[in-house]
Order: sequence, then structure tokens, then C-alpha cells
Amino acid sequence: MKIQLIAILTLAAFSAAAADSPVLRFDFGGRKPERGGAAVFPTNTYSAAKGFGFEPGLGVNSGDDCVASEKPFSFSVRVPEGNYMVTATFGGDAIASDNTVKAEMRRLMLEQVKTAKGETTTRKFTVNVRTPQIADGRAVGLKQREKDNEMINWDDRLTLEFNGPRPALRSLEIEPVQVPTVFLMGDSTVCDQPREPWNSWGQMLPRFFGPGVAVANHAQSGESIGSSLSARRFEKVFSQMKSNDWLFVQFGHNDMKSKATNALAVYKSNLKKIVAQTRERGATPVLVTSMERKTGIERDTLEGYPNAVRDVAKEDGVALIDLHSLSKILYRALGPNLDRAFQDGTHHNNYGSYELARCVVAGIRAHRLGLGKYLADDVGAFDPAHPDDPEQFKMAASASVDTKKPDGN
Repeated sequence: MKIQLIAILTLAAFSAAAADSPVLRFDFGGRKPERGGAAVFPTNTYSAAKGFGFEPGLGVNSGDDCVASEKPFSFSVRVPEGNYMVTATFGGDAIASDNTVKAEMRRLMLEQVKTAKGETTTRKFTVNVRTPQIADGRAVGLKQREKDNEMINWDDRLTLEFNGPRPALRSLEIEPVQVPTVFLMGDSTVCDQPREPWNSWGQMLPRFFGPGVAVANHAQSGESIGSSLSARRFEKVFSQMKSNDWLFVQFGHNDMKSKATNALAVYKSNLKKIVAQTRERGATPVLVTSMERKTGIERDTLEGYPNAVRDVAKEDGVALIDLHSLSKILYRALGPNLDRAFQDGTHHNNYGSYELARCVVAGIRAHRLGLGKYLADDVGAFDPAHPDDPEQFKMAASASVDTKKPDGN
């Protein structure tokens, strides 16, 4: 009863403070809220009425100064769509902690942030939040699978997953920010995969950037350029795009399945239109060739589609990250460990997508793209001919699992 009364009082104080400041503050573990924040208890599950709380189904324990768990847990805050700077403080007086943070649909933000007993540490990262609505009653044409996954990356809340061997969350601050956005468009090898063991390079990419830029992943399983145009996915991106933003485009795996005699010409034409529309908005397009399938090390499986991307990049003076070539170098280097990067013949697991994201980052650096200045301080050099040892790779797995393969192949 005492905890419930405190929660009601602190919620009232939080609501009053939030009306005066765009910064939302949350203190965990029963400590007195600081600077008008809300005290959050393990019993505070998310509700639309409160506008914040833990997602149900995953338990947390409360100490005097933090909430901690030996399993992943998620905390959500209702916010309008946009970019948000998140300041998270980890650690507790009585425990050591090891924290990995994912946002929205398992986008990796931080990995293995460790604190010793009695120690705390603070990290910042930026999260993009979006809804399907565009304007004038138009909206993105979501697939049934997106709806079945409860549209966690299309809803009206910012959701953070705290994971790792021993996550311990002390406080959060969430503030809307105006920073450059890196929009991603593509298929199942790029999108935010909702369930383990599937993963894509686009949802690993945010980990490699500092808080000065946001990654907005609009890719979706089974998509081609044509279907993404028809479903208004590009229209949604262009409605949000500002000058100084970036658009990374990687399609091919599903486009090549078209039986139309002019399919490749239409693909190339659509790429050129997307490049032009991006530049009209003052943003920078980056073309990415599709990575190869597992069987494509010696003989390409993507027919003429990677070359079409290369041609458009050359003809229109567009930055190109040749992930098709980089992936083949990576796969050859893995040798007998190649299966350790794949979940099936096309889709990757956490390790494979992490290595491909590092290939993309290597491409950003190799071409000296201005985006490189936003890379995180701890991002070292990467050579796909010398990948990370899969035996040493560790990634905290999310709780949600689905063995059904994503759309596309």
C-alpha cells in the first residue's frame, strides 16, 4: 500500500514536471526522484494512462538504488515520433552489472557496459521512434506479420530492452533532439528482425554510432524496391527526411525474382528516382549492394543486380558501399566457420549481422563519408578478411524467439 501511494504521488509530480520540460526523467529502485523525475517500481507495468512502465512478462528486482535482473526486461515511454537522446545510468551499490541495451525492435544500442559493485556509469545514445501515419490519412501499408508482432517499431512509445548477464538500471533521461537521421531501406537482410535467432545488419548498425545521429530502419522482410514504393515506405521516409540526413538503400534479393523481361531496367530506374528524390530534400543517398547468399562465395547468386547498383552509383555520382564484394571476402575468411554467420541460406544470426554491420562501417570509412564523424569512439578498424572470432563473440539474446523464417530468400 505504501509503495502504491508513493507511486501515485510521484506520478503526479512527474506529470507536472513533464508539462514544463521536454526531458523525461525516471529513477529506479525506490530512490527519491531527482529533478522532477518519476520513481519507478518493479510493479509499474506499462499503461497508456501512465505513459510509462515495464513491459509485462519479464520480472525485475528492486534494490535501494536500481532495478536489476538476471533476464532481459523492457521499459517503455509514450512519446511522439522523432529522435530521442537517451541517457542511461547503470550499476548499483550492492551488485556488479553487465548491460546490453536494445531499442524498439532489437536495435543494438550498447553492448557489455560493465560496472563493479558500488560503481555506476552513464551512457548516451539516440533512438528513432516512428508511427505508420504519413499525412492526409495516408499510412504505410504494413504487412500482417508486422501487425502480428504488435508493431513495436511502429507504435507510439519508445521501448528499451535491458539485457546481458546482469543488467542493473539506475536512471533514465529521455529528451527529443534534432540530429541527423540515417534512414535504412531494404529487405530481410537489413530490417529489424523481431525475434531470435534472426538478425540483420541494419539493427546492429546503431551500436557503431555515437549519440549525435539516429538510425531509422524502415527496411522490411520480403520487400523489393517496387513493393516498398507501393506500400508507401519510401513516402514515409521522404516525409520525415531533412537536409543533412542520409538514406542507405539495399535491395536485390527479392527484386531478382521478378519474371518481367524489363525487371532489371525498372530496378535501375527506381534506384535513380530514389537518388534524385533524396537529393531534392538536401539529404545524401548511399547505395549498398546486397550481400551474397551462403552459396554465393564462388558463383554469384544475385545475377545482374549488384552490377546495376554499381552502375547507378557511377552514373549518378552516388556513394557506394559494395557489401556484395565485402561479404564474399568475409565468407571466404570464415572458411569452415561460415555456418556460424547464417541462420539459413540467406538470413543471418547475431554474429553474421554484426560482422556485416562492421563491413558497412568499414565502407563508410573507406569512402570518407561525412557520416564517419558520428561513429562511436570505441569503433576500431575492421578488415573483412580478418573477421571477429566467432568463438569469442558474445551477444545477449533477446527473450522473444520464433523459428519461422523471415519473408524473402
